[in-house]
Amino acid sequence: MSFDHLPWDESIDQAARKLWDYHRLNHPLEPADLILILGSHDLRVGDRAAELFHENMAPRLCFTGGYGNWTRGHFERPEAEMIAERAIACGVPASVLIKEPRASNTGENIQFSKELLAQHGWQVQRAIAIQKPYMERRAWASLCCQWPEVQWQVTSPQMSFDDYCHSALPPRMVAEVMVGDLQRIMAYPKLGYQTEQPVSDEVHLAYSYLIERGFVGHLMHGS
Repeated sequence: MSFDHLPWDESIDQAARKLWDYHRLNHPLEPADLILILGSHDLRVGDRAAELFHENMAPRLCFTGGYGNWTRGHFERPEAEMIAERAIACGVPASVLIKEPRASNTGENIQFSKELLAQHGWQVQRAIAIQKPYMERRAWASLCCQWPEVQWQVTSPQMSFDDYCHSALPPRMVAEVMVGDLQRIMAYPKLGYQTEQPVSDEVHLAYSYLIERGFVGHLMHGS
């Protein structure tokens, strides 16, 4: 998918960075019972999982994800398997992880992971969730709403906006997805999917500006 039709200039860049900073929570992490790696098209979440495991932040890992909008037709195997393979290549023992390969969205990530943990008898009171940087806030809002019995922390690959974007994830694509994710952050609490999140006037202005400039490909229609 090409995003070359979208404009890019200094004002768009500034608005995109405003959304980037909003979506990232920068939680200070404490040791937990589990690391939950949510499905993604970006395999670098597996690298982050390995980093935290080697830092003794949690003894067990659960990888969840089948095929979503960004991986269906592009990944040869489910997201959970591809990302777990990446973590194993970084030194995580296969014996400490489980994989849930069916989920196609965040709600299913949560539902199916709960079921898998119960099947394995893994008790979790505190957990660290890993997602892409620009999905930290949305993941946290979903987990706090749909899995409230666990104390959640959220993290992501530790990268700046400039370092995160590359040829396969160009800034235009990241900006368009961030606009859609912010729309969902504002809409989903009314549907019972997420907890309410504050959105400052400054962030909302950046969001509206990017929509005006054409970054609408990830928006939900009718919202």
